[in-house]
Amino acid sequence: MRKQINVVLTATAVAIAASGCSSMANDNTQAVSSNDAASMVELQAAKRRVSELESRLAATDRRLAASEAEAKAIGSQAKASQSTSSSSLFPPNPKPGQCYARVLTPAKYSTVSDRVLVRDASERIEIIPARYETVEQTVLVKEASTKLEIVPAVYENVTEKVLVKPATTKIVEVPAEYRTETTRVVDQPAHTAWKKGGAATQSANVLSQTTNETGELMCLVEVPATYKTIEKRVLVRPARTQETVIPAEYKTVTKRVVKTPATAREVTIPAQYDTIKVTKLVSPASEKRVAIPASYDNVTRSELVAPEEMDWRQVVCETNLTATNVRALQKALQDKGYYKAGVDGIFGSQTLKAAQSYASSNGLPSGSNYIPMEVIKKLGLDI
Repeated sequence: MRKQINVVLTATAVAIAASGCSSMANDNTQAVSSNDAASMVELQAAKRRVSELESRLAATDRRLAASEAEAKAIGSQAKASQSTSSSSLFPPNPKPGQCYARVLTPAKYSTVSDRVLVRDASERIEIIPARYETVEQTVLVKEASTKLEIVPAVYENVTEKVLVKPATTKIVEVPAEYRTETTRVVDQPAHTAWKKGGAATQSANVLSQTTNETGELMCLVEVPATYKTIEKRVLVRPARTQETVIPAEYKTVTKRVVKTPATAREVTIPAQYDTIKVTKLVSPASEKRVAIPASYDNVTRSELVAPEEMDWRQVVCETNLTATNVRALQKALQDKGYYKAGVDGIFGSQTLKAAQSYASSNGLPSGSNYIPMEVIKKLGLDI
């Protein structure tokens, strides 16, 4: 990026130097001094633009560093939380007559939006063309002469070039040049997850393994971070102007001059003139610079808010799954629109699936063959 800024500053200095050289070739000493002052002003403006670009680059680096540090801290916190949960083999402070099971609470994420620079600020150059007007100019066609009455004068025709249109300059815009750069950002940070099956069947790194109450083998595996690539358009060379010289135009005029004057009595022959149209420059071509602001885009990414947890929770079991309690559970799930079968007081697969769907919709923990008490309390039941 700093190399591109130096290229921009160098191109600006070259354009200013070229403008100064052209002014020295065509203007007087006072005009040269004025152009030098204008060149210094443009150079100072270019330096200020370079300073702004460097400040913007430093701010972007600081934001990326802060995001990476935050992602590492959250990953470490999630790993520590998983290790603490897996080390507990028995429920804490169990009470007689109550059932417990290890329940997996899924991780929670939030969507974060980052503002990313897509295109640097630049300038657009508008060319204001030169303005001309056509005027009439009297040109000598035949000079005054004399003639003699006895011996007439002898004449000959000669040609002369007359300036019709002076040499001018034309300013041509050279568009700015850009290139596309890609940046790799974190889409989802690394985390851990419990998966069914032994260590030999897992594709990721296995941290620990255990057996749940159904006898299934569970493995705690590392899920690596995922990344995505974004593109941004970076200014390589700003728009500039180039001066082109348009040569002058001339017209050839033929005039008759005396070759041999007459002798004897001289008779005066008046001069002859002709009127021609000439194009004159009224105002030279100029340029107008229009600032184009920088363009930004919002890039979303997932950020871990709370890691997944595996801990002991009180669940509904055979002790409190009476026919009355099951009917109350089925009726509550039916009122919420999750249980579609009849209210028969029998705890079967349809009742369990309805409870699991309700737990998933409300962000509550759930099990493969049991119902956590959080689901019962959320339904407003007292079982």
